[in-house]
Amino acid sequence: MLVIAGFLASSISFAAVVDRDYALVVPARPTDSGKKVEVVEVFSYACPHCNSLGPMIEPWAKKLPSNVVFKRIPVSFGRSQWTTLAKAYYALEAINEVDRLHLKIFAALHTEGINLSAQDTLFDWIEKQGVNRQKFVDAFNSFAIQSKVQRGDQKAMEYGVDAVPTLIVDGKFRTSPSMAGGNGALFPVLDDLIRQEIKARGL
Repeated sequence: MLVIAGFLASSISFAAVVDRDYALVVPARPTDSGKKVEVVEVFSYACPHCNSLGPMIEPWAKKLPSNVVFKRIPVSFGRSQWTTLAKAYYALEAINEVDRLHLKIFAALHTEGINLSAQDTLFDWIEKQGVNRQKFVDAFNSFAIQSKVQRGDQKAMEYGVDAVPTLIVDGKFRTSPSMAGGNGALFPVLDDLIRQEIKARGL
């Protein structure tokens, strides 16, 4: 309760403005997070803006109160290279390696210049990170992962996402660094939208 109280207190001084700091998702989409408020980051590893936001959003997400859940949807926007990277995310998720390697993938792509959208290069890199290559490849090539990529793209369309990174709060609110006025300005907007949902739900 202290964490929630602290979270509310830190965000109550800022009030996000609709159609400036965020937009409404119309119609609002159902979530699958039960009684918890759901925050979804729609992103791609290939996106330089997602790369710059990544190191900021990770520590923020870890400090969210217990009645808020943070999720990610990697999108492809129909691009084959982005599809490979989206499958990589879901494959890492399936073998419980996302937390360890998520930011490392961004660094490999954007800092080290490693072309992880090429499958063989991706598989080699994954193996060098201490992951069982075959286990990752099997997950990567599975029907379940392909279905997740397709469903992720579908959900992004339902949310009205046309660029990344975009954040969706509880299936109702859509915001992004460009709407909020920069990476740093995004978090007060997110905090306020989460606070609104916690209050509206009586959590």
